[in-house]
This record gives sequence, C-alpha cells and structure tokens, in this order.
Amino acid sequence: MSDSIKINRLNGRVAIVTASTEGIGFAIARRLASEGAKVIISSRKEEHVSNAVNKLEREGLHVTGLVCHVAKSEDRKKLFAASERLGGLDILISNAAVNPEVVGVLNTSEKAWDKIFDVNLKAAFLLSKESLPQLRKSKYGRIVFVSSISAYQHFLLPGAYSVSKTALLGLTKATAMQLGPQNITVNCVAPGTIETRFSTILTNTKSGMEWCLSKTLLGRLGKPDDISGVVAFLVSDDGGFVSGETIVASGGMTCHL
Repeated sequence: MSDSIKINRLNGRVAIVTASTEGIGFAIARRLASEGAKVIISSRKEEHVSNAVNKLEREGLHVTGLVCHVAKSEDRKKLFAASERLGGLDILISNAAVNPEVVGVLNTSEKAWDKIFDVNLKAAFLLSKESLPQLRKSKYGRIVFVSSISAYQHFLLPGAYSVSKTALLGLTKATAMQLGPQNITVNCVAPGTIETRFSTILTNTKSGMEWCLSKTLLGRLGKPDDISGVVAFLVSDDGGFVSGETIVASGGMTCHL
C-alpha cells in the first residue's frame, strides 16, 4: 500500500475479511484498517493468522485475528461473535476460495467439485445470510464478494473454479436486490491475474506468464493493492450508491473476451 494513502473514510466501522492473511485478502484487510476500520482477519491456520496480525499491528493498525474455515458453521459463528464484541458489523468481505484440482470442468472429481462450491459459493451465501442481524443495525451495511476474471473468461484447467466464480456474479445480483431496501449494498470485484501465491497456477511457467501478460492492456500483472483500493471504495461512503455491480480490475483483460 502506498505510504501516501492517508484517508479515513472508514473510521469506527467494523469489517470482516475472510482468507485475509496473505495475497488479496491481506491487502484488503490492511487497506480497510489503514482507513480507520476495525478489521477481523482470518484464515484456516493459526500460524498464518498470528503472523498477519503481528505485521499489521506493527504498522499501528487495529486488527483482530481468528482461525476460520468458512465452510464450518462453528468457525463462522466465531467471526460474528468477534464483530459483535467490537460493536457490530458494518462490512463483510467474502474472499475465501479454493481450487484443489487443476483440470477441465468435466474432469473434476465430485469431491473436488463439492469442496469448490462449499467454499467459493455456499460459504459466501452463508456468510451473507448470517451477517444480516448485525448489518441491518449498521448505517453503512456493505457486502463485497471477490470473484475473478475467470468468471467471464473461463480458463480450461481450473474449470470448476471458474464456474464457481461465475456463480458469484449471480449471487451478487440476487443478494443486492433483496437487501437494497434495507440500505445494504452488495457488490463484487473480479480481479485479473494478480501477483499472489494463488495465481502461480498460471504464472509459474514462461509460457503461462507470457499468456497472462498478453491478455492485459497494461503489460503487467496486477498487485494485491490494485484490488484493495477498489474494495475500499465500494465499502466507503464514496461507493454508497453502487450496488449489484461487479467491478472488473484486470488491466484490460476483458478487451480480449
């Protein structure tokens, strides 16, 4: 994150960011906290949570860390109990995703299919549903799903993953329609190829990297902070009249669709 960012649009607000100890999720958590939010970060491994919390606290940011597997009901309950202790939830960022098999969609095992949809889609739905008692009390209720450019341009090998990310676009629309009258906005961000551990499935070979770069207009991969700024806009008052939308932040990859 740029040291020049000194905005305080989120003072006093409480945010949950799932899968937020590295990559895009960590960048989102850092950005929201830097703008004044009290942020609950989480991931499945205690070591990763502790490392992320320590790093952000050293930067003077207000964060809380919890171990959370979003597909487990008891773990999701812990997240919302933590936000209640902080004064109630204002912002939910659903970022967790898995891709256990790198194969074409019809080569995906049933076990992998179930895991992908349990984490990437069903957990996003359940988190949204379970967040409502607190979000309805907030003056600034915000939900943001993190999808992917693969929702629009399906990749051959992570086929089921791409399908799950397309489904998030529909979940965004349907949820926004239902929650709009309650003054809760629901939006989605679809990142392009971002420099993270997760993206190495595409970039760990010379040909893969060349393909990714050839699909952008800017001639580079994205960085996690390229996404965190978009999310910060959507959950701030500046994004208060945006709902039911998906913002594609891909360096222009959609121009090749």
